[in-house]
Amino acid sequence: MERLTSADAWYLYVESRTVPLHVLGVLVLDPSTAPAPFTFASMRAYIDGRLDLMPALGRRLVEVPLAIDHPSWIDDADFDLDQHLHHHVLTEGGSDAALRTFIGEFAAVRLDRTRPLWDLVLVEGLADGTVAIVMKLHHCIIDGVSGMEIMAHLLDLSPTPPERERTAVRPDERPPGDVETIAAATWNRLSDPARPFRAARGMASSLVKMAGGSIGRRLGGSDGAAHPLNAPRTRLNASLTANRAVAFDGVPLADLKVIKRAFDVTINDVVLAACTQGLRKHLAIHDRVPDRALVCSVPVSTHGQDDGDGSTNQVSSLFVHLPVHLADPLEQLAAIHAGGLGAKEIQASLGPGMIGDVVDIMPPPVFQFASTMYSRSGLADRMAPIHNLIVSNVVGSPVPLYLDGATVLAMFPFGPLMEGAGLNITVLSHVGTMNIGLIACPDLVPEPEELLRSILDGFTTLLGLVGGAAGSPAATDTPGAGAPPPRT
Repeated sequence: MERLTSADAWYLYVESRTVPLHVLGVLVLDPSTAPAPFTFASMRAYIDGRLDLMPALGRRLVEVPLAIDHPSWIDDADFDLDQHLHHHVLTEGGSDAALRTFIGEFAAVRLDRTRPLWDLVLVEGLADGTVAIVMKLHHCIIDGVSGMEIMAHLLDLSPTPPERERTAVRPDERPPGDVETIAAATWNRLSDPARPFRAARGMASSLVKMAGGSIGRRLGGSDGAAHPLNAPRTRLNASLTANRAVAFDGVPLADLKVIKRAFDVTINDVVLAACTQGLRKHLAIHDRVPDRALVCSVPVSTHGQDDGDGSTNQVSSLFVHLPVHLADPLEQLAAIHAGGLGAKEIQASLGPGMIGDVVDIMPPPVFQFASTMYSRSGLADRMAPIHNLIVSNVVGSPVPLYLDGATVLAMFPFGPLMEGAGLNITVLSHVGTMNIGLIACPDLVPEPEELLRSILDGFTTLLGLVGGAAGSPAATDTPGAGAPPPRT
């Protein structure tokens, strides 16, 4: 058995009926490139032949009675691939709206914790002849980087990859009984009695560093950084319901690079600026535009920062202002770029172990109870929002990819929602296109397709302003070049 780290267990403890903590990946495939007919049976055989490369997909949780310590992973001796693979044929003429509806309904259902924490659906019946793979994995298994590693094992660089044999056999690991599980968890707790004190010291150190940095920037007259728990209340921010809705599309990556060079900013700045424009318009229609900037949480990978705890989830957060109170798109972009330095200082002070420290300060039963009560009591309706929304940027593949010979036309990521914030926007680059996946609680964020269109209009607006940028460098990428937007 392998016990979950505190950082990975956090995603189990804060999960509730209205806050499922899984991530989704949607692949749009062209089956016509497959050397043999692309069917559910052929896809099943293909995935079955890759499972040894993805051992996380064959492990299930062993919960600890009384939640004495974090759960453990065990290889599932009763693993049944057919419990995880599903087939769905769209009705309503295979419209994109029908696909969005299906993905939203699929995203709203929690994974069964008695089995390995993933599910995959082949969706057929799309009007244009494409098919979609919709895969759901619990966040305790993956973060952005480890999720792309799973995709790397699942996908090929050629429609006709070389034959391979399984390199490992799933071990026949006997599930432990309750007595054995309790004994192991109790020993693990007793062998490290200083864990909560160490976590408290780490959290206190992080908070002192954050406060000290903020005071220093204020004294220097340059504190434009965003802070958690300092977000304005908007319609986006309330207790979540169990409903989910999605919208997705893409923009040419070359266009973003043109904007980046013209205004000497980053790609992430461009994405956040387009989101700011879209959110300003959305709030003006469905709520009101606040008189100060939104606070956006931007997950940042800490893979490679050797913390030695073996966490799958190695992530910290930047807190960034989205200045929806400003009307001018270039002022918005400049404000986002200027706030980046302070945001990175805050992120560095919080450190990669912050989530684990939060979990370790109190025993798992207390943490789970507090999380459940926060969700059920509607405190998110009354307390200051930690942040208004989440925006993630994941690096994808610059080269074509294939699944069982079918060409991957687009990859759309959808992250989880956190209690009190009903919107998550994730972007992922793929073969010249920046794909955008938007998932929302529709009871807080009405008409997510309209919001996505407004964000896409934001990219168009910034691109149109490039010609007026003083001293703008000559573009070596042609605007609009690269792969066309995948679908609307």
